[in-house]
Amino acid sequence: MISTRGRYALRVMIDLAEHSFENYTAMKEVAARQGISLKYLERILPLLVKGGLVEGLQGKGGGYKLTREPKDCSVGEILRLTEGDLAPVACLSCDSEPCARAGECRTLPMWTKLNALVNDFLSGVTLADLMKMQ
Repeated sequence: MISTRGRYALRVMIDLAEHSFENYTAMKEVAARQGISLKYLERILPLLVKGGLVEGLQGKGGGYKLTREPKDCSVGEILRLTEGDLAPVACLSCDSEPCARAGECRTLPMWTKLNALVNDFLSGVTLADLMKMQ
């Protein structure tokens, strides 16, 4: 399940793509348009900056903007930055210990395939695609 942080990050990225690809947009403007508290945005935007999807500028005329074209930003990348891992089960998570039952697990192939389907699908959807949806 995608958390509020992941869903809000997508909304922020779409907002920045629609309003400020070439110019910086103040965080308070994004917050007002999206109905997200500034405090919550202050937790999301650093993740997007650290991941290289957004850049920030302090001071007058500052704010945030995308570092790439919307067509070059995938939903999968955004969600992996904010959610950490999209694995459907703990044993497929990037930071999990190898499962002692993996060799005899009858469900592991199914979970592995689901994990690949979800990640491939989300990596194939871009901000530009979401901007077209109404």
